Amino acid sequence: MYRISKEFHFSASHQLSHLPADHQCARLHGHNYIVVVELASAELNSDGFVRDYHELKPLKTYIDEIFDHRHLNDVLDVPSTAENLARHFFDWCRARWPETAAVKVSETPKTWAEFRP
Repeated sequence: MYRISKEFHFSASHQLSHLPADHQCARLHGHNYIVVVELASAELNSDGFVRDYHELKPLKTYIDEIFDHRHLNDVLDVPSTAENLARHFFDWCRARWPETAAVKVSETPKTWAEFRP
């Protein structure tokens, strides 16, 4: 199996107001997010790629226009956890690139959430 990945960045605020008031994530705060999309294929295309990295530019555009410097509570219909972001980006990517195998989202340098079916 061949695997490729590409990393994207954005900054946004959110608040997990469903948590207890004394939980740090219940307060309004922000993160510098990292999103990594992974594509996989048993075969390479005629150019020798799983998919040309340039073809992933629509994800950068989507992130820049919808997520960057936004309040995620206003963007998502589910709690704005890293887990839910990973699933959201996975579904968005899979609808465009069937080779999408996983999406990882980082809120901090030491934390990652991944959605992989």
